[in-house]
Amino acid sequence: MAVKFQYNKTSQQQLDKQLKIRERALPTLQNKEAALRIEVKRAKKRASELGQELETKMADLDKISRLWNEFDTSAISIEDVVLESKKIAGVQTPVLKDVVFKKEPFALFSKPVWFIDGINIVEGLAKIGIEREVFLRKMELLDIARKKTTQKVNLYEKVQIPGYKDAIRKIKRFLEDEENLSKSAQKIVKTRQQQQEMEVES
Repeated sequence: MAVKFQYNKTSQQQLDKQLKIRERALPTLQNKEAALRIEVKRAKKRASELGQELETKMADLDKISRLWNEFDTSAISIEDVVLESKKIAGVQTPVLKDVVFKKEPFALFSKPVWFIDGINIVEGLAKIGIEREVFLRKMELLDIARKKTTQKVNLYEKVQIPGYKDAIRKIKRFLEDEENLSKSAQKIVKTRQQQQEMEVES
């Protein structure tokens, strides 16, 4: 990005102001990026743990898969997923508060002995699966914010700050050269005036 500027003091002051804003903002952005990176890893790790837990429990259920053929899947369903929002490094992320289940009434004596346990198992699996999805969404949101922050850090660090410094340096050099030329011109004019005065006197 080429910084637009003019070779004058006003332009130099504006660039100085912009440079200071970016130099002050950079450490904050770098801290935000580091915090987001940690939170992305944390959310990814938790989602992975929940995925493993779900797989393990599902594998355990395979051992009694023939019993599940007798299970009435309409006995339980998800009625609502209660989510809250939590800000992490300025990013709104979802937090699972509760999973509300709708349980259909049934006659105990007409169902197998293990039917209530089956409902509890389904409930537990659903909660794990939903919590995993919430953590995956959290990870996704945090990662998008991290990428944007990284881009901004790189823009400030590698493009804008060096660009402003370079532009300020060019203006300073130009103004110094202009001042030196002006002084030289004044000396020349003064020397000529003195010579003319000497010629007039003689």
